[in-house]
Amino acid sequence: MKKALFGPAGSEENFIRQYRSTLFMPEYLHSMGLDAFEYQCGRGVNIGEGTAYALGEKARQYGIALSVHSPYYINLSSREDIRRTKNINYILQSCAAAKAMGAERIVVHCGGLSGLSREEAMNNTVLNVKDALNALDENGYGNIRLCIETMGKQNVLGDLGEVIEICRQDERLIPCIDFGHLNARTVGGVSDRESFTAVLDELISGLGHQRASIMHVHFSRIEYSSKGEVRHLTFEDDRFGPAPELIGIMYDKALSPTVICESAGTQAQDALTLKQIYYNRVDEE
Repeated sequence: MKKALFGPAGSEENFIRQYRSTLFMPEYLHSMGLDAFEYQCGRGVNIGEGTAYALGEKARQYGIALSVHSPYYINLSSREDIRRTKNINYILQSCAAAKAMGAERIVVHCGGLSGLSREEAMNNTVLNVKDALNALDENGYGNIRLCIETMGKQNVLGDLGEVIEICRQDERLIPCIDFGHLNARTVGGVSDRESFTAVLDELISGLGHQRASIMHVHFSRIEYSSKGEVRHLTFEDDRFGPAPELIGIMYDKALSPTVICESAGTQAQDALTLKQIYYNRVDEE
């Protein structure tokens, strides 16, 4: 069984208090016993090639697997020429940063419906993803895999079934299953063992166990309203799910994903909690 990896999305508050540069992140995570880090480009790809390369060197030195989150404003549901060109450029910029740091995964949002029906938005997204993969091949990024993320608001594309259907189009597409998002968009519908297990079963059925096993995972408690996601919380705030204990079900299913914690300010500490839950379960076998 492949090793599951655990780490944070971006810099938690404790890291920011101690260090001035993200280049210290690999050493920081290694000292905690973590082994993954998702570099955040949600507001734009602003990391220089030299810095990205240096971060990659540090990550290799300390055994940290890197991934990149692409800009939030990508909207794959639109086939408008200007929007489509911009989306592909944002993805290529993310790939350039990923290649420089040695990352092979980029997390991508599907985007809003833009006044379209869900069927129209899905059709456009499938075409745009195929265009993006072609652009990756043409620009020397064929080894980089796009991780299509489940989303937290009901009025955007990206429920579980939609992400599975998009990922079925090409083996290089990996699902990024955000359990906090799924719980939020279903207004608490993925908060217990039965519903969490059902998500994994649907994923395995739709994509096969091998691809489900290497999925990208986002995990955090997320506050929600009747329309879905409101804000990220920490594990200490237990008013909303999903509970971190549910991560152990992934071991029951022989899944070994890369698990990225997106807690609000405690993401590395909470990632360690997830790793301890997962591997304590392994130690009990």
